[in-house]
Amino acid sequence: MKSLDKKLARIIADPLGAKDFIIADAKDADMAFGISAPGPEFGACKHPYSESVGCWKTLEDYRSQIRDVIRQGIIDIMLLSASNVEKLAIEEKLFENSPITPAARANDSSDIWVIRGGSYPKSPSRSFRSATIEHIKYGRIDCNHNTPIIGSDLGLYSVTFTNNLEWDYRSLQDFHDFRLEAERKNFRYFMEVFNPNVDPGINPKKIYAFLNDHIIRCLAGVTKRGRPLFLKIPYHGPAALEELVSYDPNLIVGILGGSAGTTYDAFKLIHDVQKHGARIALFGRKINLSEHPLTFIEMLRRIVDGEITPEEAVKAYHGVLQQLKIKPFRSLNRDLVLSKNKLSYA
Repeated sequence: MKSLDKKLARIIADPLGAKDFIIADAKDADMAFGISAPGPEFGACKHPYSESVGCWKTLEDYRSQIRDVIRQGIIDIMLLSASNVEKLAIEEKLFENSPITPAARANDSSDIWVIRGGSYPKSPSRSFRSATIEHIKYGRIDCNHNTPIIGSDLGLYSVTFTNNLEWDYRSLQDFHDFRLEAERKNFRYFMEVFNPNVDPGINPKKIYAFLNDHIIRCLAGVTKRGRPLFLKIPYHGPAALEELVSYDPNLIVGILGGSAGTTYDAFKLIHDVQKHGARIALFGRKINLSEHPLTFIEMLRRIVDGEITPEEAVKAYHGVLQQLKIKPFRSLNRDLVLSKNKLSYA
């Protein structure tokens, strides 16, 4: 069994007592940012056309980072685009002997179309799906073949509520259609709920209540066959998180990471959300844009396993950077400070 399945089984069996914590690395940014998804190329730019187009890491750089994390074997979920599931899970079979579960972004609504020069996220989110369940599970291989190679049977489905009846109705209808298709095709999913990407006309201090109510309301009519394995939501502070997890202890709640920030931002966040009831953290840019992602991941695991405090983890992380002769982005003192947004990564 994959580590994800083992941990979920223990959490489901003992929602209040299990100590398991799941970590996911979100490497699906190519379905949002395009070319800039892998992040900037630090140091001397090696690309032949860098002077005219800038210097971003390439797709192969991105895949190389993913391979390294898979080989490390510390995280529980690797979230990818469908094309990278096909490449790494089906063609290269990197997950066959790994404890890590591959997952794919199953939809890419307009609020994540963060294209250079584009303004799509400024409009109410509109649902859209590039990937199909068949392609996520089987790639180009005929799913009727006697021994099909499974890419991933797990996907992320994202919904953004905007307080706009027309768009929210359409989003929920598309979510309904996806759930029914996933049931027919034995495809598991987890549900991501973003903050409204436009002004919803709600007091900002009450956005958490809007999200919590929407989550509970839209899942109340969904029986076990169609429910998500877990949630991925923004962190709005202890009270907001505790309200959701205490309402239904059987609803497994995960937190999204948001922008990179300082190292302490990430380490403090994962520590605090675990303390207040979250069972999962899904970090993308926080891992990808760190100086040394593998060490960063190791520190995240040590924090949730109770081996080290966030402050100790920042110091240990800088110590490893020094040993590896990697120049940190910030001094240790600066990296031990929370960003201005504190722990509001929503």
